[in-house]
Amino acid sequence: MKLFLDTAHLTEIQTMWDIGILDGVTTNPSLVAKEGRKFDDVLKEITALGIPSVSAEVVATDTDGMLAEGRRLREIHPSIYVKCPMTPAGLKATKILASEGTRVNMTLVFSANQALLAAKVGAAYVSPFIGRLDDISEVGMELIEDVVQIYRNYSFATEVLVASVRHPIHVLEAAKIGADICTMPYAVMEKLVQHPLTDIGLARFLADWQKVPKG
Repeated sequence: MKLFLDTAHLTEIQTMWDIGILDGVTTNPSLVAKEGRKFDDVLKEITALGIPSVSAEVVATDTDGMLAEGRRLREIHPSIYVKCPMTPAGLKATKILASEGTRVNMTLVFSANQALLAAKVGAAYVSPFIGRLDDISEVGMELIEDVVQIYRNYSFATEVLVASVRHPIHVLEAAKIGADICTMPYAVMEKLVQHPLTDIGLARFLADWQKVPKG
């Protein structure tokens, strides 16, 4: 499973990229707004690191507007994936952009039927938001199970990108189900590395090493 960071913060991206566990980045208008900088400048800095997949979202709500934004975004760098929302206009824009060779990440997906439609119009990624489903007392991971099964049934090329991830258990469950990608905040990716027994074990080894005669 590929691991993406859901952020527009360059230091966070650089840190995980340098470790060697990062496969891509997803951004959205809310994340970019936190940076207080021009959208294109942020995207150029992220892609300059060599990140192979960077999702950048359109903000237009009509098909023509999405097409114009999507075509502009894809010119910034070859690694850009254009994020379009799951709406009738977004589906139409995705179909056209995909036919032009633009890779689209269909976002704000909350049902298996929506995911089916995203695959039918040629989206490269579909992004079901599991955390937001959990927030309204639905089981978000059940949606991932459904989407993975449907895509396997029909050999769709669209990759399942698990989004709105809140904690490491979401990542574990997505991997067990067989999702293609999981995108998460920096704090969640940090926690994937951590375990208290690792810290305790390392401290014990170092303390014992101090007892070994030197020289």
